[in-house]
Amino acid sequence: MARTITGTVVSDKADKTIVLQTTVRNTHPLYKKQYTRTKKFIAHDEKNEAKIGDLVEVTETRPISARKTLTLTKIIEKADITADKTVEAITATDEGSEAKIQEEKLAEAEAKKAEEAESGEEK
Repeated sequence: MARTITGTVVSDKADKTIVLQTTVRNTHPLYKKQYTRTKKFIAHDEKNEAKIGDLVEVTETRPISARKTLTLTKIIEKADITADKTVEAITATDEGSEAKIQEEKLAEAEAKKAEEAESGEEK
């Protein structure tokens, strides 16, 4: 029977390929302290269905490439929209548009100051 793995998609940038991450919590045998182990797997996504943040199940299959031996079987849970916006913000930062994000933060701060000034005048 083929091995199945459940994990969260962390990358879907490549064509027909997803990278998923699994997390396991273990307890140290001597110190009894819990620690987390994460591992990344590369899987084949024929229809490019999975997106970042989705909880997916993959199954072991024949080698598709040098590192791909897993195939997407089903998407268990879709990522919510707010998580997608967070990922987009992180991606935008990675692409070097930090100045754009700083401008948005300054605009928000100025809007807050304007609201405070208006509320102060009303009192």
